[in-house]
Amino acid sequence: MQKNKDLRKIAFLSGNEAFALGASESAVRVASAYPGTPSTEILETLSTYKDIYTEWAPNEKVALEVALGASIAGVRAMASMKHVGLNVAADPLFTASYTGVRGGLVVIVADDPQMHSSQNEQDSRNYAMASKIPMLEPSEPEECRAFIREAFRISEEFDTPVLVRTTTRVSHVKGIVYPERKKKRSVDAGLVKMPEKFVMLPAHARKRRIFIEERLRKLKEFAETFSSNRIEWGDNETGFITSGVSYLYVKEAFPGASVLKLALVYPLPERMIKEFARKVKRLYIVEELDPFIELHVKAMGVKCIGKEIIPSYYELNTAQLKEAVIGEKKEIFPSVNIPLRPPVMCPGCPHRGIFYNLSRLKVFVTGDIGCYTLGALKPLSAMDTCICMGAGIGNALGIEKALGEDALGKVVAVIGDSTFVHSGITPLIDIVYNRGFTTVIILDNRTTAMTGHQPNPATGRTAMGTETVELDIAALCRAIGVKNVVTINPHDIDNTYRVIREEIKRPEPSVIISRAPCALLPEVRKAKRPGYTVIEETCTGCRICLKLGCPAIDWVKIDRDEAKRRGREKQKGYARISAVLCNGCGECEMVCKFDAIVEEGQDGRD
Repeated sequence: MQKNKDLRKIAFLSGNEAFALGASESAVRVASAYPGTPSTEILETLSTYKDIYTEWAPNEKVALEVALGASIAGVRAMASMKHVGLNVAADPLFTASYTGVRGGLVVIVADDPQMHSSQNEQDSRNYAMASKIPMLEPSEPEECRAFIREAFRISEEFDTPVLVRTTTRVSHVKGIVYPERKKKRSVDAGLVKMPEKFVMLPAHARKRRIFIEERLRKLKEFAETFSSNRIEWGDNETGFITSGVSYLYVKEAFPGASVLKLALVYPLPERMIKEFARKVKRLYIVEELDPFIELHVKAMGVKCIGKEIIPSYYELNTAQLKEAVIGEKKEIFPSVNIPLRPPVMCPGCPHRGIFYNLSRLKVFVTGDIGCYTLGALKPLSAMDTCICMGAGIGNALGIEKALGEDALGKVVAVIGDSTFVHSGITPLIDIVYNRGFTTVIILDNRTTAMTGHQPNPATGRTAMGTETVELDIAALCRAIGVKNVVTINPHDIDNTYRVIREEIKRPEPSVIISRAPCALLPEVRKAKRPGYTVIEETCTGCRICLKLGCPAIDWVKIDRDEAKRRGREKQKGYARISAVLCNGCGECEMVCKFDAIVEEGQDGRD
């Protein structure tokens, strides 16, 4: 952390906001991304810088291809994504390593140890080694800002894309940042024909393959003198090699120890590592997830301790590190018994009506990535698979082909509108092309809800807030060859049930578009729909409304005397609706068979 700076020129930013600031200071001209926690705020913040073109791409592969195109045109460009998004972008990433750049090209990838909002854990440092692309890893917001500037310098000096790895803690923590002047750069923008560099025919690629090895050799030399790779000498009894947020855990747990802090985690500075190792009596490698640094250090012939005492899964913390190294077991924060708050769809969520009916139909639901994945939880219990973006449709076809006609009427694929654009179109083509009969439900809630309501091609609005062409999902499905496309309002419980039941029986592909806006969109919240209430004396305690899983509905227990007074001795309670939480969607009124749920003001009370 820099000190003695002018206090008038500091900012208090999250890591993601600092990434955006660093990109602006680096004179980035084009930035493309697909939203995904914990990376989303990088592009959201960048979109507020009016001199930078920003966009939400349909998926991460497209985002990187757009950024690479801008680099080929000679300007600085950036793509950002979460760790699973880098899987999607891996195809252009590996070839971009061969082509190199004209304008600097930086790819920020946000890993999610502990899987706070992800379907798996990945260590993206492995991508750096596999693609032979250098990777930087900041520890806190000021380094996020500064490392972006360094990344663009390295990119242009060594003719390479540069990966910058962050994690959930670094992306979302707030810290003091010291803004600098925007880097003045003589922009060499324009079209230059360079087929041997950018057309990866085998003959050209073979030459660039040799270039990559020479570039890697130069980067290894650069790593030895890179100022952000630094040794902090202390007690030589114990030494730590670490990077990223793990560096902060080491400094907090062992403030007097000697530390080699790596900023460039690939390629590693071999001479620096060996020098450090010779001067400490016991060497520990502290890193989250994979033993990436540890394996490289051991390959150098350096004796060290790593994953035999430090877990290779989930996030680390200071207490865990102390316990692993010296056996000291002490909680950082005292344990507090906090009531469990399981994740649940919001009151008025348009997905609730779909999953309530899928549960009633007892079909096998191949699901996808989005807030609608909560349909897998009780009481809805209406999702049976969730693999990756777009996989639900392909999974359904695979099940169908495995079971043949026995699967007819028993399997339904569910996918969100943004996810459909991301990765759902091609598997839907597969269903049509290979003569399947799967029914696909596209949940069009008019936004990319799970990551914070970003626009997507189906919303008619860009990341920069301008109006654009709105993708017609129904027309697209028909163009693919789906003859049966029907649009429904999912809040209409009875009609939704009827449509799904009819469509899943078709011996040919069908698409149901469930179209209703997310309950948290500003225009929905301002609409002020009438709320609903329960007439306690009329409620029979059947609990049907509770099967909707709406957090606005809870259960009030009653004793035997109260039940007897109501004339229903077996009744154990009644439903109650919170006036604060109720969104007014009306689904509970539709499922109640005893007319016990009515609009507020219609219960006959003052």
